[in-house]
Amino acid sequence: MKLDAKRWLWWTIAGIALLLVFALYTQPDFMVTLSQQVWACF
Repeated sequence: MKLDAKRWLWWTIAGIALLLVFALYTQPDFMVTLSQQVWACF
């Protein structure tokens, strides 16, 4: 792979990960459940 192709691939992966995180933040029920699970660890 050329350097440009690898850089493009990593930027694409990072963009998809950011979109997935944003999609999860738009679901309040998921965020409440996640925060409760994290809080339960302490």
